Amino acid sequence: MNNVKRICGGLSAAAKKDSILTASFILAVLTMIMVPPSAGYKDYIDFRVLALLFCLMTVISGFQRCGVFAYLAGRLLASASSLRHLAWLLVMLPFFFSMIITNDVSLITFVPFTILILNLIGQQKYLAWITVLQTIGANLGSMTTPIGNPQNLFLYGKFQISAASFFTTLLPFTLVSFLLLSLMVLKIPNLPLTITLDSTEKQTCAHGPLLLFAILFLMCLGSVFRLLPWEILLAAVIVSLLLFDRPALAGADYHLLLTFVCFFVFAGNLGQLEVLQNLFPWLMEKNTVLFSALISQIISNVPATVLLSQFTANWTGLLIGGNLGGLGTPIASLASLISLKYFMKEEPEKTSRYLAVFFLLNILFFVLLYVLSLIL
Repeated sequence: MNNVKRICGGLSAAAKKDSILTASFILAVLTMIMVPPSAGYKDYIDFRVLALLFCLMTVISGFQRCGVFAYLAGRLLASASSLRHLAWLLVMLPFFFSMIITNDVSLITFVPFTILILNLIGQQKYLAWITVLQTIGANLGSMTTPIGNPQNLFLYGKFQISAASFFTTLLPFTLVSFLLLSLMVLKIPNLPLTITLDSTEKQTCAHGPLLLFAILFLMCLGSVFRLLPWEILLAAVIVSLLLFDRPALAGADYHLLLTFVCFFVFAGNLGQLEVLQNLFPWLMEKNTVLFSALISQIISNVPATVLLSQFTANWTGLLIGGNLGGLGTPIASLASLISLKYFMKEEPEKTSRYLAVFFLLNILFFVLLYVLSLIL
């Protein structure tokens, strides 16, 4: 009995720690009841995406432990000449870094950094506005590259999208997003400011580890753009880290990888259901961008993209819709929950104000970018 209680307690604790993984596991199990497990299940799993995610996460984790991003951010912020300039830099850091280190990692890196800076200069009253803009910036900046977020990486591989087609499709949205974010920063007063961040101007790694992570990151890019087989990349990353930096292996988000496996099973099984085989293709044909964005509001844009990819060949609409679908509810993009948690921890009594600002700006950005999608 005691063993059973311990097991149940462990499962309960795990569920509370990662509700998304728990939910995805439950959904996968439910669909397995409708579509019994078979040898065909292995075709559901995109092993290339899982391998690339693992390699990118471990390499980015290595850069983080070396203090690379904090160092670069500190050097950049030291040049801020006014409060508005500082706010613009704080918003643009996750916007541009998310193109390389993903939206969730950029928010994990820069939202706490923002809280620290605003507390340091006594401007906490702008935390909600800046943090929401950072969140939107991370979600929209990450759509620019195949490695910016998981759904991009998945679609890039599944539909064998060329680099030229990918960037051509999303670049207009990136440019407009940059302009909109810059306009929203104008709400911050243009007060004179001098800021010194000596603590951020030191790296914690020797040149050897930095060089290793730089080489591995270039190999990751080579594999993403199909210049290097993912099997070779995976072997190179695992062997290199086992030999030279084992702690970096712990930097991978294994919960996310397991969540993806559950999403693959969930989406694959739903794709076998006749009722959805008729309904979803019809809806996707009517308006791929809007429907994929709306589904993202309920189950978030990553699982929505994996699911809907079973029912359409219109990768352009799905790519745009999945990325714009990150705007809206806090669960539309899982990265948005990161910012919300940080803010609630810092100023719990102002959570309602944060959510009001969040919904206002997210709806505004979504409407404007969706209109852009209609024009293009």
